Amino acid sequence: MAGVRWLATAKLMAASLLAVFAGQASAGDLTLSSESLQQGERMPMAHVYHGCGGDNISPPLSWSGAPEGTRSYALMVHDPDAPTGSGWWHWVIFNIPADVTSLEAGAGELKNGLVPEAIQVRNDYGAPGYGGACPPKGHGKHRYQFRLYALGVEQLPLDENATPAQVGFQINANKLAEAELEVTWSR
Repeated sequence: MAGVRWLATAKLMAASLLAVFAGQASAGDLTLSSESLQQGERMPMAHVYHGCGGDNISPPLSWSGAPEGTRSYALMVHDPDAPTGSGWWHWVIFNIPADVTSLEAGAGELKNGLVPEAIQVRNDYGAPGYGGACPPKGHGKHRYQFRLYALGVEQLPLDENATPAQVGFQINANKLAEAELEVTWSR
């Protein structure tokens, strides 16, 4: 009897794993790219924060391969290597309409109005919009993870006063797929 239960449990686990991998295969179709950022390469100075000598311009980004049912997008840019215990949020933008498949350079500057429907919350520099790379001197190479999320809702139930943690919670509750582009920078 124990053998029969073990076999049934093993079959159930195998079916669950297949379902998970099948979901990942369709989610794996979402891709994120940039004309100015290259996977694993150093971030160009145009996208580095003013305090580190850069121009602080958000990079151009484009994506394709969203799964069926995508109703909006969100983008979160994070430095997991910042010496804070929780990393550093550089850009959080959500409620990007489903028919938008790119962000122009400079979209992270609110006054540009390049994505008027979207909401950009405060980054860890304390201002809404994009804040570029600027790790502490001598701290080594930091990773900057640009993560795009395809969401199954038109809008997250948040406003411009939301924290990145609140946005992340809502993203994870509504995520259909995600894609990442990671670059580095040090000084």
